[in-house]
Formats: sequence, C-alpha cells, structure tokens
Amino acid sequence: MSVTTDVTERPAVRERGATTIADRVVAKISAQAAKEALGGVPEGGHRPHASVVVHRDAARISISLELDYPTDVGRRCGAVRTRVRGRVEELVGMEVHEVAVHVERLHSPRTAPTARKGRLA
Repeated sequence: MSVTTDVTERPAVRERGATTIADRVVAKISAQAAKEALGGVPEGGHRPHASVVVHRDAARISISLELDYPTDVGRRCGAVRTRVRGRVEELVGMEVHEVAVHVERLHSPRTAPTARKGRLA
C-alpha cells in the first residue's frame, strides 16, 4: 500500500500563521547574554539591562552595564557585543544590526561599601 500526499493541499504560508518574538523577550535574552559574557555582576553592582528595537526580523540592541575597576573596558565591551549578537541570532533567529554597550559605572574594591564598624549590642 502506498500513500501519496498532494502538495497542493497544504495551506499557503500566510494562512499557516507567523511567529512573533516580543521585544522584551529579545531584551531578556540580551541582558542574560551580557551577564554571561562578563562572568557575573560586580560586587555591589546591578545586572546588565537591555533595551531593544526590532524592525522586520532585525534588532538594534542597547546594553547598560557596570564593570569592575580596573579592567580592560574595550575588551569586555567587545566580548559583550559578540556574545549578545551570537545568542540573539542563535536563539531567536533574528539578525542583529547593532549592539551598543553603555558602561554606567565602574566598581573599585577601594570604594566598595564596607561592613559597619564598631560594637554590636
């Protein structure tokens, strides 16, 4: 017994629907990828934050982050750009036209908040 399938029975692409990825999902993936590229968050710092603009399956991503001091800022930002672009393209299948990295703060061990000194009752 043989089974044949008539290709003309399949609905057209427009009739089958489409998958839409929300900007906030791309932003969460971007922020997580930035954190992975940095190897974590500086002590006393905040996690990276991303904002995204998506237009026709292409994204422009802006990442705000904090770094330890001293550090090679250029190398670390380059690693973030590479990781974010790769993860978004891999997980979402979206082309990334731009990844802008904004360093909001540098955290130095000398300026880190210290434990309260003195006696506790």
